[in-house]
Amino acid sequence: MENALLKDNPLLLPFNKNKTLYDGFITVQERDFRLRVLLPTDGQLTGARLRCCWQLKHLLQGYEHIVKQRLQQSADLVTFVLELKTVLEVCLKSCPEGHSIPPPQYYSRLISEMETLGWGRLLFIDAEFRTLRLKAEDSSGRQHVLTVKLKSKHPAEAPECSADLPVPLAMTWTPQSTLDQLHTKFMLILESLREFWDFLDQIDSNTWILEPEKPSRSDTMRRIAIGTNVSIKVELDPRHPRMLPECCLLGAEHAVTPLRNKLNANMHLWNMDASVLHNLRDVLEIEFPSPATHEKSNFSMECGICYSYCLESAVPDQVCNNPRCSQPFHQACLYEWLRTLPSSRQSFYMVFGECPYCSKPITVKMAPPAVLRRRGSKSK
Repeated sequence: MENALLKDNPLLLPFNKNKTLYDGFITVQERDFRLRVLLPTDGQLTGARLRCCWQLKHLLQGYEHIVKQRLQQSADLVTFVLELKTVLEVCLKSCPEGHSIPPPQYYSRLISEMETLGWGRLLFIDAEFRTLRLKAEDSSGRQHVLTVKLKSKHPAEAPECSADLPVPLAMTWTPQSTLDQLHTKFMLILESLREFWDFLDQIDSNTWILEPEKPSRSDTMRRIAIGTNVSIKVELDPRHPRMLPECCLLGAEHAVTPLRNKLNANMHLWNMDASVLHNLRDVLEIEFPSPATHEKSNFSMECGICYSYCLESAVPDQVCNNPRCSQPFHQACLYEWLRTLPSSRQSFYMVFGECPYCSKPITVKMAPPAVLRRRGSKSK
């Protein structure tokens, strides 16, 4: 038995004269794992005990009962080690390289980097010490979070980084890079977006925002209430927030046309030294309703078909052009309603029909198929 064991596992050797203690390494897929086997005085495996290194313990999680069973039932140590290596082959196949256990120096390096960065900037770290959330505060006092997912070969491999930003998070990394340097680069990105967020924060504080209902730092669009069933959708460029944003007026045609005319006539008045909100007021020649002067319920009109305000995060954005009606609808609701009517007709991506409330002509663009599927599943 000893010769066969030594031939297949040259690094697993007996450590006493009675050969009841074997210590060393077994090799699987070119990886060495240390283990120790303690045999009873009769040399049988029935009462044997197995001690594993921490990498081996991690790999065998979920397979402990199989290993214990084979240890008690194998004919001899050669057979057991062979079966143990077979189990390890399976474990390694189900454990991709990206999820392999880092070496001990990984953890000492991580602790050293965190001491340099400062533990006060650490919001979270998972049980495997692979995913970190680092906090950062920009010069305007806004709180941000940088999520860093480290690879097992850190710092040789670049980590995966993510954050709630309106632009792609481009972070350069070299094997000499550190978490402190990564955090510094993140702070520079935040500073480059400070003015963009300043303008949006001003809009959020001084107007009623219809969409998105709960804006995140990555959102570049705001739909701002102007009046009952009238709003403007603005899309800011994060890199050039002072420039005239993309604007889309929403509402009944009789209410939107005067505003559109003012926007086109006054576009040349856009002042690059003023904020977006200030410019919108000047160009449209209006004062936006604000939380200080109006209730949001004045503008959050329910859809005339589903009788709800939010539908899959969308709010009513289709309005009947009849001044005596001006009933709002969700695009998906109005589209579903019109396509069931025999009198409606479709031309390219538009559906023409009658308003469910006043029977005056109304049109709607075809809703995206995904929206229709979700709405259909809800109504079942």
